[in-house]
Amino acid sequence: MKKVAIQGYKGCFHEQAARDFYGPERLEVVECDSFDGLFQAVDAGVADAAVMAIENTLSGGLIHNFELLRRYDHRIKGEVYLRIRQNLMALPGQSLMDIREVRTHYMAINQTRSFFERECPWIQLTESEDTAKSAREIAERGLRGVGAVASELSAKLYGLEILRGGIETYKQNYTRFLIFDDALQVSVEAVDKASICFTLPHKPGSLAHILTILSFYDMNLTRIQSLPIPGREWQYFFYADITFSDYERYHQALTAVRPLIEDLDILGEYTQTSYDHPSGPQD
Repeated sequence: MKKVAIQGYKGCFHEQAARDFYGPERLEVVECDSFDGLFQAVDAGVADAAVMAIENTLSGGLIHNFELLRRYDHRIKGEVYLRIRQNLMALPGQSLMDIREVRTHYMAINQTRSFFERECPWIQLTESEDTAKSAREIAERGLRGVGAVASELSAKLYGLEILRGGIETYKQNYTRFLIFDDALQVSVEAVDKASICFTLPHKPGSLAHILTILSFYDMNLTRIQSLPIPGREWQYFFYADITFSDYERYHQALTAVRPLIEDLDILGEYTQTSYDHPSGPQD
């Protein structure tokens, strides 16, 4: 069994991402209150690995989590793209008309507000700490007339009935999760994506120069995120995701840009995954 730290409670989307990567039969979830807690659990030996959300197709990147990639010395070993499908659930035997209050995380409220305004305006939406925690509390306390918006996994784990499924406004809503597992070995043949972090000299054209070199070596820049450097006004860390088809050429590209950048940190080299196919651990 692999002990995997997740941010949130059993049944949340972090657990679903972990299940997609490792398989549910090999997984033991370690619940953590914060994203920092994921890495602290691994460092303390409480968990063997961690799964952390890094960006969403609707809300963008989780800025604090980019900071954590530099703060903790754990390499990215994989990724999972999970479609976020929100569901209205409650204790069995109730209809939509019986529900007077729905508790869920504020992001889930934002993603489903149109449904409630259109289909059931009498329901009061109440912000909670976590989607799965709301589902668990309803089950444990036997709260009738109260619903939760959470994953299908939450409904299954806590014995709730889904009254309406797929109530999110935008169906193409995906969250990208990163896998941190020091014991997982990714073969060079399987590596076609890397995440790096670096700083640049504070002079005109420095970033454009780097991008031109990466393009020359056929590197595909799939994401770049700038983060301010504390104590150094108007200077930034750059977090970048790069995909490629030739591992040797990727290393040649890094060699070419090293003299032009500062503090290069390779955060992980791993196998990229698509939106449509579940990922799994590499050999």
